[in-house]
Amino acid sequence: MTPTDNTTRRAAIAVTMGEPAGIGGEIALLAWVNRSVETPPFFVIDDPDRLLALADLTGIGSRIEPIDSAQEASTIFRHALPVLPLGNSVPLAPGKPDPQYAASVIRSIDMAIDLVGAGEASAIVTNPIHKSVLYDAGFSHPGHTEYLADRAKLTTPSVMMLVCPALRVVPTTIHLSLSKAIENLTVAKIVHCARLTANSLQSDFGIALPRIVIAALNPHAGEDGHLGREEIDIIRPAVDQLLSENFSVSGPFPADTLFHPDARKRYDAVICMYHDQALIPLKTIDFDRGVNVTLGLPYVRTSPDHGTAFDIAGTGQANPASFIAAVRLADQMSINRRAAKADRRVA
Repeated sequence: MTPTDNTTRRAAIAVTMGEPAGIGGEIALLAWVNRSVETPPFFVIDDPDRLLALADLTGIGSRIEPIDSAQEASTIFRHALPVLPLGNSVPLAPGKPDPQYAASVIRSIDMAIDLVGAGEASAIVTNPIHKSVLYDAGFSHPGHTEYLADRAKLTTPSVMMLVCPALRVVPTTIHLSLSKAIENLTVAKIVHCARLTANSLQSDFGIALPRIVIAALNPHAGEDGHLGREEIDIIRPAVDQLLSENFSVSGPFPADTLFHPDARKRYDAVICMYHDQALIPLKTIDFDRGVNVTLGLPYVRTSPDHGTAFDIAGTGQANPASFIAAVRLADQMSINRRAAKADRRVA
């Protein structure tokens, strides 16, 4: 491991605590221990004593240093994992979620939002939460994405993109049963997803002329209506509208031909019709390094594309690859977004 020297050029990335009974703390500790020159500085919003106890329990060996402000993080990151205290104690209880600590989970998210809004953090990486625990404590949002959108007072829905080095996918419908997903598929939703995706590919990924393909819903793209009319009635009209707005978009194409290596060379992102149509190919191609990105927020937010893993929490067995990928992607996206804003100001 080569210590990072990438620590003074900009604000550090804020990492939320996530569900304290899960693996969020471990993957943050492991990411710091295994940092390299490609690892941007980050700090965790958590209880420092909890992380110290976790480092001792797992034998990870990360040095931890509490900080008074986010501005200290980049310098501290060179020799210790910076931790911005939540202001309350959270006990170490791996694998044992407790609703009484839900307020701390939300406080960590709120602090990250406030810091990135004030320019004291360059981006947010959210550690996995356990929704049922939050629901038991009165949390009223379906998940991270909806809570962040509500805090940002978005007037249009945010969009979820899944990213790995070889693929970017965007599901038009997300956490719905397959029958409900089909019922909820509309021209407007596909157009909205594609617009946000194209804009993000330009501003956040540095792709000047993004190429987007639209997946079909039915086998063989519906076989001219013989296997379903969604392509005719919903998806093709969405493609036509996007073409009229001068987006580089094509489709609908049968999903079973979209994800092999040669096909992936022809586009920058795929708009999929439902959750598993997007996530199955991405997780098959690169299960360990998938990253969840929220498009449409006024700041960059990424997250590891996995859950809390209560079964291995506290054992030191957690794989930090997705977390490391999320931190690096958040850093690169924030750099690209700042450059895009600067270019627009110059223009």
